[in-house]
Amino acid sequence: MNLQQTCCLPARWRLLKMVCLVAVSAWLLAACHRDHDLGQADEEWRRFDTFIHVQSDSISFTPRRVRSMAIGRMRQCRDSLSAYHYLSVALKTCLVTFDIDSARLLIRQIEDYVRRSPRSPRLADLYSECLNTQGNVYARTGYMDSAANSFRRSYQVLLHGTRTDALPDILINLADACNRLGQLDQGAYWYRRALLMCDSLGLVSQRKVPIYYGLAQIYCSLRVFELCDHYYDLAFPYYDQMLPFEKHFYLNNRGTSYYYRGDLLTARNYFLRALDFTSRYPDMQYETNLSRINLSDCYLGLGQADSAARYLRLCEPFFRQMGVPTALYYIDTQRIQLALLRHDLPEAARLIKHAVIPADLDPDMVHIRNRYLRHYYQAVGEYRKAYQNLQQDLRLDDSIRNERIRMRIADLTLRYQQDSTLMAHRLLLQEQETEMFRLRQTRFIGLAFGILAFLAAVFGYVYNKKKRALLVARNSRMVSSLRLENIRNRLSPHFIFNLLNQLMSGLDNSRRQGLSSLVKLMRRNLELADQLCVTLEEEIDFVRTYLELERHALGVDFRFTIDIDPEVDARQVTLPAMLLQIPVENAVKHALKDKEGERLLWIAAAHTPGGTDVSIVDNGGGYRFSSANRGTGTGMKVIMQTLQILNQKNRKSINVAIHNISLPSGETGCQVSFHLPHQYDYTL
Repeated sequence: MNLQQTCCLPARWRLLKMVCLVAVSAWLLAACHRDHDLGQADEEWRRFDTFIHVQSDSISFTPRRVRSMAIGRMRQCRDSLSAYHYLSVALKTCLVTFDIDSARLLIRQIEDYVRRSPRSPRLADLYSECLNTQGNVYARTGYMDSAANSFRRSYQVLLHGTRTDALPDILINLADACNRLGQLDQGAYWYRRALLMCDSLGLVSQRKVPIYYGLAQIYCSLRVFELCDHYYDLAFPYYDQMLPFEKHFYLNNRGTSYYYRGDLLTARNYFLRALDFTSRYPDMQYETNLSRINLSDCYLGLGQADSAARYLRLCEPFFRQMGVPTALYYIDTQRIQLALLRHDLPEAARLIKHAVIPADLDPDMVHIRNRYLRHYYQAVGEYRKAYQNLQQDLRLDDSIRNERIRMRIADLTLRYQQDSTLMAHRLLLQEQETEMFRLRQTRFIGLAFGILAFLAAVFGYVYNKKKRALLVARNSRMVSSLRLENIRNRLSPHFIFNLLNQLMSGLDNSRRQGLSSLVKLMRRNLELADQLCVTLEEEIDFVRTYLELERHALGVDFRFTIDIDPEVDARQVTLPAMLLQIPVENAVKHALKDKEGERLLWIAAAHTPGGTDVSIVDNGGGYRFSSANRGTGTGMKVIMQTLQILNQKNRKSINVAIHNISLPSGETGCQVSFHLPHQYDYTL
């Protein structure tokens, strides 16, 4: 190794150390910033969870108010994921108010955010909620294949999220979509899967209500009305706890079950109840018009053309504006029958000629249309077409009947498979519980003695600890009382000797009056020796007597003013004994005694909302630490020690402030201020 290489090696090591130090510093700064961001994000998540817990039911009752609150909170969020969760709440309210265009716009915004964000359980919750709402939008507008696909994706995404309690609701939506697609066996499968999930998650029985009336709807489609009524009866006890849209779903679908039985009067009563209920909620426009279209068909079956026309006239503008193909087909079907009831054959012919048949149509809708078409062909005398239509309807009935039989067999098979799986699980759990019981039994005897010994040790420890705590508390009270007694014993001689020295240095003709005031002062001081607190009136009287004695020593240039606010009741306000006397004595002795010119002292008490403010102000040049007359500080030390002991047991403290102030005359003075709270406790 040559000399050049030897000199370069330490330089490289220094450079490497500097790079490492810079990297570590950057990492620490990034970690601190990340921890701060995580803490802020956690706080916003807690706020969102609280918001959802409080406002979840209000989404159905007052959706527009909840939407405004969600958007307002979204704008205040610094964490983008929390903000988009609030946006998903606004999306749900758009679905309740049937604001489909706004819902589609918000769905696109959430999907764009999900695509550009890193994967996380909370993001999975957001995306699952978005897909679930998207499926409901498709279902409301008649695109059931897309709705079922969205619900499946929502279920799969939420398996990676945190809100597992929402899984049954998504499965219920998927089952509803399968029902409307005619896949009744799949619908029953998803309903029973949701029921099993409710049991495994330990959810309340009220959450099972949509499953009950969903299964009832399946058995209505299969025309097994006994099971249909069984599941509706299971749901009915929870009717009062249902959300508004759930109550409408229950009433509307139960009315539909009676419609298919041919009991049009009972069906009409259920539809009327559903319509009366939705009239209380202006945002439930879709549900209101759905009840109207069903009512109009009931009145057509009952031969009441005017009532049918009235409800058709009310609901048709809404469905034409929304462009729901199935509803429009149903309206045209009813208008054909309405024209026949009114014997308006040209209008019926026009409606049949211009009829548009959607691709995805429920067979029950086709069956209703064919029945009305036969009425038309019979009315115009085209019996061949009526017969052909009847044959077509019979073939459709046979197909529907065969499909229903297949669905019932598939449903029974799925129920058997699920029951077998549940039985196997229960047997396995029972075996595990038995094994656990045996293990507990063998360990119980050995642990019992150990637990008893541990409890005895804990009891002895707690007993000794409480005994020591009581002894410490008693000693603490005794120490506090002794400290206060010591403070009072130290103060009285200090105060009396100061006054006697002053009076003895300048006796004159007014000696008798001065000695009388001194006797009064000494007597009052002895009375206060055993009192921890006095009234403001007593303390002011004590201070006034003291200042009258000092007036003779300070001469005519000394004046004092005592100003008590009229709102202050000096007989009711209490304060520690000598709280004012010590600052007043300090002002006289250390500030005013050797001052030339006017010697002024002000004492004021004012009422405040939280208590009483008392201040002592002099014009003695202010507090100076280097002053030769500043004293030993014994008096103020006594005050601070007394307040420290008393403040320890009170929620609100007596505050003390000492500072220099500028007086209107241009002089500098010292101000001592006390704040006396209301209801202050002086007991120890």
